[in-house]
Amino acid sequence: MRTSLKLTKDWDKVFPREESVKHSKVVFRNRYGILLAGDLYAPKGRRKKLPAIAVCGPFGAVKEQSSGLYAQELARRGFLALAFDPSYTGESGGEPRYVASPDINTEDFSAAVDFLSCYEKADPEKIGILGICGWGGMALSAAAIDTRVKATVSSTMYDMTRVNAKGYFDGEDSPEQRREKRIALNAQRTADYKSGSYALAGGVVDPLPPDAPFFVKDYYDYYKTKRGYHVRSLNSNGGWNTTSSLSFLNMPLLAYAGEIESAVLLIHGEKAHSRYFSEDAFKLLKGKNKELLIIPGAVHTDLYDKKDVIPFDKIVSFYRKHLK
Repeated sequence: MRTSLKLTKDWDKVFPREESVKHSKVVFRNRYGILLAGDLYAPKGRRKKLPAIAVCGPFGAVKEQSSGLYAQELARRGFLALAFDPSYTGESGGEPRYVASPDINTEDFSAAVDFLSCYEKADPEKIGILGICGWGGMALSAAAIDTRVKATVSSTMYDMTRVNAKGYFDGEDSPEQRREKRIALNAQRTADYKSGSYALAGGVVDPLPPDAPFFVKDYYDYYKTKRGYHVRSLNSNGGWNTTSSLSFLNMPLLAYAGEIESAVLLIHGEKAHSRYFSEDAFKLLKGKNKELLIIPGAVHTDLYDKKDVIPFDKIVSFYRKHLK
């Protein structure tokens, strides 16, 4: 377990710096004792306590990519925003590296809320969270358990437990197919133990096969090009620890989504392969403070970094309405 973190002092984001926003590095700890690294963005010149947003995702990305872009833009519009690396990834601690867990990664959001609740420049009664892609599902999971969260935004979400247990579009949803996955993953556990190291699943495929489906090309265009490549991003490089998928087979993230009382906004692209995750999640939510927004013509990764597509005006108005 790391007792300290080595944080880069350079601006190494994949997006340009906004001069009206102050950026600083912070460290906080989750309840498992893992140190998490964050980039804190705040509007310059503000002295009063600000509404605060914790931002994370996409799944396999780092805070120097999409989550940092969202956080910086929210800060430009008057919020205190914390983009952080999840446990075991990026500049955050946790061993072995490159492990994902539906429990620990949900906890990472609550740990960010811990930090913001105690940070002198944040209003502890006005805290929201924002999850992108796979961390959209984690954000809903956190909203279901953490009553300090007053408003949640999920952008281009994946339910990582559903896609691991049932495959894309639930095309592998049978006990027999899940059993085959368990057999393969547990065989990998044995191999990892024997070797004393952990095999990686591989990031986004490179080179890109000519017959790759569109959504793979969509990911390649972000993670493997100058647009979004980052040296610490799992998707840009070697990917997750292969056996990470095991825990996602057993734990449905959205089991208690219907009990979320705080406000939720789900955003998805009309042409995103993953759109059904948000549409089905929305069906689970209850109450008049829940919204689903479909962006015409947008594909999955458009909502990673295209500021002319990401509906920041709507996101800001949603937070201002519910963080009070």
